[in-house]
This record gives sequence, C-alpha cells and structure tokens, in this order.
Amino acid sequence: MEQQIAGVVPMHRFYLPPEQCADEGFSLAGREAHHAARVLRVRSGERVAVLDGAGHEFFCDVQDVGRDNVKLAVREKRFIPRASCQLTLLQAVPRGKLMEAIIQKATELGVGRIVPLLSERVVAQLGEAEAAGKAEKWQLTAIEAIKQCGASWLPRVESPLRPKDFLERQMKFELTLVASLQSDSKHAREYFQAFCSCRGRLPESVGVWVGPEGDFTLAELDAIKAGGALPITLGPLVLRSETAAAYCLSILNYELQSPTR
Repeated sequence: MEQQIAGVVPMHRFYLPPEQCADEGFSLAGREAHHAARVLRVRSGERVAVLDGAGHEFFCDVQDVGRDNVKLAVREKRFIPRASCQLTLLQAVPRGKLMEAIIQKATELGVGRIVPLLSERVVAQLGEAEAAGKAEKWQLTAIEAIKQCGASWLPRVESPLRPKDFLERQMKFELTLVASLQSDSKHAREYFQAFCSCRGRLPESVGVWVGPEGDFTLAELDAIKAGGALPITLGPLVLRSETAAAYCLSILNYELQSPTR
C-alpha cells in the first residue's frame, strides 16, 4: 500500500532510462507519454516524479502536455545509494502469468537481479527467440513495479536459461541459498548467524534459488548444492512457487535488516 500523508496527494511516477535524464529538462515519450497524458491526465504545472532505475529520482514540473510528448522541467534531483546487499532471485518459471506477479513482488522486496530458470519441471520450455521476448516483457513488468513502489533501482531481468547453464557461469554470491523440501534443509537464520559469526558482518551479496511446482529434481538440487547453495526450509507446508519466492525474499529482507550479530 502506498503511504499517504493526510491532505497530500501522492505524485505520479514515471520511468526514463539514465541516458534520457542527462539534461535539466527532458520529455516523456511513447508509452510513458501516453500513460501520463491519456490515462493519468497530467496537466501543466503539476509536480511529478521520474525514476531512472539507476538510483536517481527527479522531481519535475509538467511544462507542456502534447499528444505524444510530455515536457518536464527538473526542480529537484535525489540519489539513493544501492542497498548494502545485492539480492539475486533465481526463479523457476511458473505457468501462465505468475512470473509477472513474482517479478512485481521481487521488485517491491528489493531484488537487484532476477534470473528466470527453465528447470526440468517447468511446463513451458522456450526457444532462444521466445526467451528473449519474455525477458523484454518481464523487464517492462519490473519497470511498472518500480513506478508503483518508488524503488530507485531497477532490477535486471535476464533471459530464461537452464539451471545447468547458470551454474556453468560460476557466478559466486557471499551467501547462496536454495528453497528445499529435503530433510537437510535449515532455517535461513542459521546460515546468517554462521556467516556473521565468521565474517563479523552481514553478506553483501545473496542468491536464492526457488524451484517450480514439484520442486527441482534431485539431480538439479544436487548440482545447485554442489555449486555452493545451502538448503533452507520454508516451513512445514508445501508452498506454490510464487508464494515460496515471496516467502524467501521476505525472510532475507528481515535478516539483512537485522543488526550484525
């Protein structure tokens, strides 16, 4: 829910990529201009906010509203540093439009990168061209999500790939977790406590793997753990994939905002 102060109407938010925010005045065009002029019906003199997805927030006055262009004058510029820990969600692609909902929630929960996974139990297996199209569409979902929640940093949504392909990149996180239904899983807090005891601080990068309906196969799970992931429990109930993603990210946010142990 968007916080609202009594008597104050929240500003509309828009998105422009950083390269279009270099001047003291800039314009909304395309889908953003259409949304501003035709849907929100902004008017000259109105104050709006523009996010560039790279930490900057611009507070602007609307100067002119045209059919395909909305001219803005920048009145104030703020920079919000990245979070102290970069979160990566490695998410098996669920059926239908559930991936869009996962991306929305992940953006609200501060994820910096989303890696869609085509694991063995994923229903929709995608070709290269279709995967690229999905990534582009999902990136737009993330853009809409930062406009809704006011996040200053835009998560990067990668093209879907197999877990094996990601593991071959040998990309390391300071702490890597995997949601697991197996008996060797532990509460995420145990791993955070162990990390803090060893390093004297919280991790600066965390990756979390979330499987599809039915979980990762045992072979996939073994490969993920061999790559350094530690299995975490999500409680006694079997959660749907989209619920598991929100659950994991909520836990991580809580732990990362706790004082160093």
